[in-house]
Amino acid sequence: MNNQNDHQVPQMISSVDPYVVQTLQSVTGSEVVIETTRGNVRGTVANVLPDHVVIESSNSTFFVRIQQIVWIMPV
Repeated sequence: MNNQNDHQVPQMISSVDPYVVQTLQSVTGSEVVIETTRGNVRGTVANVLPDHVVIESSNSTFFVRIQQIVWIMPV
């Protein structure tokens, strides 16, 4: 017997941390240090989206996932 529920469509699940997103939005355009689970990134907050933040540093652009952020410190 073939049941329609046997073929499930993959769904994306993403958790949003609204307080971290709001904090990053409040410092957009400012220089920050962001500690991640892999080390820290220092630069200017260029853009904030629900799942990541864009950091400009010298001639480099970093896309940091919100879920990987441990803390944020304005410089």
